[in-house]
Amino acid sequence: MSDTITTLASKLAEDTMKVMDETGQDRFYVEVGELLGASSQSLEEAYLTEIRVRLAERKARQFVIKRLSDHRSKLKAIEKQ
Repeated sequence: MSDTITTLASKLAEDTMKVMDETGQDRFYVEVGELLGASSQSLEEAYLTEIRVRLAERKARQFVIKRLSDHRSKLKAIEKQ
């Protein structure tokens, strides 16, 4: 994949995630992907990969933060005993 496609896909995914966060439209990226697919399959594939990576990272980060928060809550409960 060319550097141009990777760079454009990454920036577009970043901007799309910002719109999704602000508007609450969690499937907006699908619309953008469909628009891309009509004119550039290569950019569409790179973009969807960038989106999937970002969404997966976000979900994993939330999991890690929750696990740490739960652990700290348990420690505080034990300290109060």
